[in-house]
Amino acid sequence: MGLRPRHPAGGSRKLRLPQVVNFDWLHQMTGARLRADILAGLTGAAIVLPQAVAFAAIAGLPPEYGLFTAMVPPVIAALFGSSLVMVSGPTTAISAVVFSALVGEMEPGSPEFVSGAILLALMAGVIQLCLALARAGRLAGFVSHSVMIGFTGAAAILIAVSQLGPALGLASTSAYGIIDRLMAVGANLSTTNPIAVLSAAVTLVTVVLFRRYLPRWPGFLIAIVAGTLVVMPFGEAAEGMAFVGALPSAYPVFAWPSLGIGSWTEMLESAFAIALIGLLEAIAIGRSMAHKTRTDFDANREVLGQGLSNVTGSLFQCYPASGSFTRSGVNLESGATSPMAAISAALFLVVMVALFRSYVGLVPIAAIAGLILYVAYKLIDLAEIRHLARTSRTETAIAALTFAVGLAANLELAIYVGVLASLAVFLNRSANPVLAVGAPDASGDHRTIRNAELFDLPECPATLILRLDGPLFFGSVDTINARLRSLARQRPEQINLILILHGVGEVDLAGVELLEIEAGRRRAAGGDLFVVCHYPPLAERLRRLGLAVILGEDRLFRNKGAAISATVDNIAPDTCAYCDARVFAECAARPDRRIGGTV
Repeated sequence: MGLRPRHPAGGSRKLRLPQVVNFDWLHQMTGARLRADILAGLTGAAIVLPQAVAFAAIAGLPPEYGLFTAMVPPVIAALFGSSLVMVSGPTTAISAVVFSALVGEMEPGSPEFVSGAILLALMAGVIQLCLALARAGRLAGFVSHSVMIGFTGAAAILIAVSQLGPALGLASTSAYGIIDRLMAVGANLSTTNPIAVLSAAVTLVTVVLFRRYLPRWPGFLIAIVAGTLVVMPFGEAAEGMAFVGALPSAYPVFAWPSLGIGSWTEMLESAFAIALIGLLEAIAIGRSMAHKTRTDFDANREVLGQGLSNVTGSLFQCYPASGSFTRSGVNLESGATSPMAAISAALFLVVMVALFRSYVGLVPIAAIAGLILYVAYKLIDLAEIRHLARTSRTETAIAALTFAVGLAANLELAIYVGVLASLAVFLNRSANPVLAVGAPDASGDHRTIRNAELFDLPECPATLILRLDGPLFFGSVDTINARLRSLARQRPEQINLILILHGVGEVDLAGVELLEIEAGRRRAAGGDLFVVCHYPPLAERLRRLGLAVILGEDRLFRNKGAAISATVDNIAPDTCAYCDARVFAECAARPDRRIGGTV
C-alpha cells in the first residue's frame, strides 16, 4: 500500500541517536551578540556570587560548595541543554531538599554531610540521564502555556517577597512561605535600615532607567555599582548592613564522590525527589524562557543536559543543581542571546573569586535585592495574562489555580497541580469530541459541507451527515454513542449516516466496535453507514482494525462526493419521489413525483 517506511535493500532501520550537543547558536554568533552575552555573563556572575553563598548555607554546606555548584554545572547544562538563556546552578528548592535529606543522619557542614550532598548530585544526575534515555522529556508537553503563566506569576511574587527583607535591611529569618515572609517583614519594619533602602532604591531606579533609555548599556552591572557606591559615604553608619562579605579562595577540583555515605535506600529516595524537582524546575523555566525569546525548546534534551551537569558536577565537588528562575530572568533581561552568557558567567565567577574577592565583598545585599525586584517585575507578562483572560476561561482558571498553589504552598506543587488540571481538561475534551450535523451549502461554486444547525441548511430527509472532530477511542465512545442515539430518536427517518472523520487523531478497537454497532442499527432500519476518511494513515489504521471487513470496502471513502453518491443510491426510489429537499446534486437523477415518478 506504500504506507510502510521503506529501507535500503538488505538493510535494517538504524537507531538514530539524538544530537547531544547543538552548536547552531555558535554559527549564528556575531560580534554584537558576543558582547551582549559577555556583559550578561558579567552581570550574572555578580548576581550568582552572593546567591551561591546563601544557597550553600541553606543546604547546610560551607560557602565554597555553593560557588563550585555555580561554576561547573552551568557550563555543562548550557552546552548540552536546550535553552539558549536558562542558567543552571544552586537553587533554593534543591538546597532545601538536600538539607532535609541529610540533616537527620549527619551534622550540617561536616565532611560526611558534604560527601552526602555530592553523592546526591551523582545519584540525581544518573536518574536524570535514565529519564533522558526513556525520553521522559515528552511528559513536559503536559505543562501547558496556561500553567507556565501561573507558575511564572507565582515565582515572580515569591521572588519579590523574598527580597523585601534584604531591600529594607532587615535581619534574615527562617520564614519560607509568602505569608510567613510578609509577616516577618511586617513584624520587623521598625528595624528598617534607611541606608539599605537607599541602596536598593538607587539600584532599582538605575536599572529601570538604563533598561528604558540605554538598553544596550550593561544596566544591571551599572546598577549594582551605583547601589554599592551610594552606601560608601555613610562610613561606619553602614556597618550594620548586610554585605556579600569575604569569599573563600577555593576552586573545584576533580575527586570521585564517596559511595559509602548514609543509607543507600534513603539516599536514592531523596535523589529521586531531587531529580524530579530539578527537572520540573528546569523544564518549566526553559519553556517559559523559550516563549519569551520565541525560540525552540527540546524538553528531552534539557533533561539530558541537567543529568550531565549533575553527574559532572559531582565529580568536581558540587551538590545538586537545576535551572534558576531568578538568574535566568536576569540573564534574559541583561541581553543574553546564547549559552555563551551562562558560560561567561561561570568563567567570570572564577575570575571574581580570584581577583576581586575583597571588592565583591563590599556589595550590599540590599543592592542585589533591588536588582532582583526588577527581575521579578519583568517576569510577569501582563499583556499575556490579559490575552489569556479574554480568550479562554478554562485556561485562565488553570493559570489562576497554578498561581494560587504556587503562592499558598510551593512552586513544585504548583506545577504538579497545574499539570493535573491541564490533564483533566485534556481528558475531558478527548472524552467529549464534537459531533456536528452537516449539510451541503449550495451558495458556493463547489459543494461544501457546513454545520447545518449553525447555518440553517436544509438536510436530506433520509440521510444524516455527521462530522467527528476528536478521537474515536475507548474514552470517547460513550459520549459519541449517546449523541448518536439522541439523533436517532430525534430523526428516525434519517436511516442513512455519512460519518466524516475529519479531526480524528486516534482510533482504537473500541471505536471500531462502536461503528460496527451503529452500522448494524442503521442496516436493521433499512439504511447503512458510510465512513469518509481523508487521511490515508487513518484509513489504513481503520482497515487494520477490521472496519473494511465489517462495513465492506464499498462503504469506506476518501472524499465526501463518493460517499454522498453511494448514499443516494442506497435511498429507496419511493423516498426520493416524495422528497422536495433535493439537497444533493445526485438527487437530479432520482425519481420525482412531479414528472410522474420518472427521470
